[in-house]
Amino acid sequence: MINDGGPAFPRTGWPNETGMTLRDYFAAKAMQGLFSCGKAHDEHTAHVTAKASYLMADAMLKAREA
Repeated sequence: MINDGGPAFPRTGWPNETGMTLRDYFAAKAMQGLFSCGKAHDEHTAHVTAKASYLMADAMLKAREA
């Protein structure tokens, strides 16, 4: 099972709505950094960048555990 870090922005009073996970939030931030170079991306490059973003997010979550 993948550690998703729990909700990124917990909301009280919304029992069935957790929203974005911390893993998704970290991946989005990593992806922003990777895409900030300004290069045009085709579908393959975008897929590789998305996978790399989640690898970075997983590393960030693991570092939090240490």
